[in-house]
Amino acid sequence: MSFPSELARQYIDGEWLTGSGAWDIIDFNPGNGEKLCSVTVATAEEVDLAYRAAERAQREWAAVSPYERRAVLDNAVRLVGERSGEITELIIEELGGTRERAAYEVEAAQELLREAAGQAMSPVAGLLPSAAGGREDRVYRLPVGVVGVIGAFDFPLLVTMRTVAPALALGNAVVVKPHQHAPVTGGGLVARVFEDAGLPAGLLNVLITDSAEIGDSFIQHPVPEVISFTGSARVGRHVAAVAAGLLKRTVLELSGSSALVVLEDADLDHAVRDVVHSRFLFQGQAGVAARRILVARSVEKEFTERLTAAVSTLPPGDTGDPDARIGPALSAFQAEALTALVDGAIEAGATALVRGRARGNRVGPTVLSGLPEGSPLLEQEIFGPVTLLVPFDGEGEAVRIVNGTPCGLSGAVHTADVERGVRFARRITGGTFHVGGAAVQGGPVAASGWEERPGTGRLNGAAAVEAFTTRKWISVQHGRTVFPF
Repeated sequence: MSFPSELARQYIDGEWLTGSGAWDIIDFNPGNGEKLCSVTVATAEEVDLAYRAAERAQREWAAVSPYERRAVLDNAVRLVGERSGEITELIIEELGGTRERAAYEVEAAQELLREAAGQAMSPVAGLLPSAAGGREDRVYRLPVGVVGVIGAFDFPLLVTMRTVAPALALGNAVVVKPHQHAPVTGGGLVARVFEDAGLPAGLLNVLITDSAEIGDSFIQHPVPEVISFTGSARVGRHVAAVAAGLLKRTVLELSGSSALVVLEDADLDHAVRDVVHSRFLFQGQAGVAARRILVARSVEKEFTERLTAAVSTLPPGDTGDPDARIGPALSAFQAEALTALVDGAIEAGATALVRGRARGNRVGPTVLSGLPEGSPLLEQEIFGPVTLLVPFDGEGEAVRIVNGTPCGLSGAVHTADVERGVRFARRITGGTFHVGGAAVQGGPVAASGWEERPGTGRLNGAAAVEAFTTRKWISVQHGRTVFPF
């Protein structure tokens, strides 16, 4: 397909515009290094234009029938389905994802849109018991107003839709700042889908820019009531700090060092398959990817042999190949950083059981073992095909190791006893945890997010309704009120 460069523009108040900044963001194909497009960045003035347009449009949108909002979301579901082939090719071209990974994202985005269409019909009011005679206490659920969205590059279409779709369905307006490595998939494409679905102008705006140009103006602007951010814990802390100073609500989906745990009674072949999927989907460039693999010492040797054999069959491949499992890193810089990270770990005493080499920005998978306890690498967010093997003695030690670092968005445990797995999962702090499956899982209904620190919030299902609505108490007094004074 020809790259849709017409979507690589600012989208403000229903118009496709050229940014007024002094420099361009260049979008490259990670697979072959070709330039896809250049985008002149938006400035702080355009941030203001987008938020003001959203503020104006939201007032009318909140007042329309939920059936009308649902109709727009239904149209978006249909359009993503009809264009799934084109969108899959776009993801491969802009992100260097394998065909399997791209198809997964398109399907997941469509399911999320379908769930959001149903959320448009969420209950808008309820009654509470009243402490006063003759008084009726009503609680109305209202849209928050305008939501600012700062997107990620790992699954940009899905990540952006996870906020945009429910926020719009619930009567809000949205301004999106996509990641600069995915300005089309995470920005322009989303705008085009909703534009074609009949969304009124101003309700969805896309700003392709960078903090080097706009500073913190995207967060500090007075219009947005909620800031939704997906990315690293380091940047998330900054977003939270700036928003908290202005009493803005934040929804932060932050990644860390997620873990997959293999207990001594696990089906090792099953566990190996799930480790490979959990770690190497999208070359390990996913917030939910399991970076640490904890294995019971009694089965460490056997598990390690099976895992290294499986990983050794995953060489980097052409993203156009339907059988490819490992695509390129987003950039040569990232590939060099991964190589330096592995070299540093080996110098510090780690052993490379499988060593993937870099050719350009194509990096083969690596499996490291023997990292000393307390190694900074065990806490680091590794965005690439590098797996860390950590042995443990007993469940208590496994829990301590997992909880000893920021756990990230997800994790998993493998055991022959399901209820044992559930008990183990309940002892883990933060994120979501899966029993007998992969760490890389999701769904449009199940709440996901990072709650190892307070106030970060969650997305999907009922959690999205909580995130993008607010409650208003209105009392109705029937008859005259009698006061004691």
